[in-house]
Amino acid sequence: MDIEKATLVDAVLGQEFLTWLWFRSEKDGNVFKTAHDEEFNLYLEQKLTVRGGEGDNVETASVSGPNAQFSEAKLGIRHGKRVDRALLRFELDAGDWTIQLRADDFSLNSFKTPKVDTKLEEGDDPDSPFLEKMFLLERGTAFLDAVYRTFLELRLSAAWSSELHEFNDWLDEED
Repeated sequence: MDIEKATLVDAVLGQEFLTWLWFRSEKDGNVFKTAHDEEFNLYLEQKLTVRGGEGDNVETASVSGPNAQFSEAKLGIRHGKRVDRALLRFELDAGDWTIQLRADDFSLNSFKTPKVDTKLEEGDDPDSPFLEKMFLLERGTAFLDAVYRTFLELRLSAAWSSELHEFNDWLDEED
């Protein structure tokens, strides 16, 4: 497979994933599970980009703002666009992780974890803030891995056709 074709395939799969993630997060009340059955919440936050078309006819629409309802983005989905970029927020207990994910290459931007206390007291391990930050970064990527695994298992199963039917019903719902 040449690089240009591989890039196109990755973008389509990434767009399907982000579009499905938006749909599934709304339908399931934003609740997902890790590989160890630990529940966490996932929200699409304040910024979403949809893209459609090919070559010179690529159209992109971005929706952002506090309390964004994404009705314009949903209209774009109805016209064949797919989610191209999204700001995701994972929530577990009192911690929040945010990641901006691009469909083209699954690159992670603006990756934020819960705040790490960097003040050390006497006797504290000087590496502990670094190690805690690494732990939190791993937790954030584990959440993303869990939802992507869920998507792929469904996408590659016979249940995908019923998922598409449910997705189309969701698209037909009024905003």
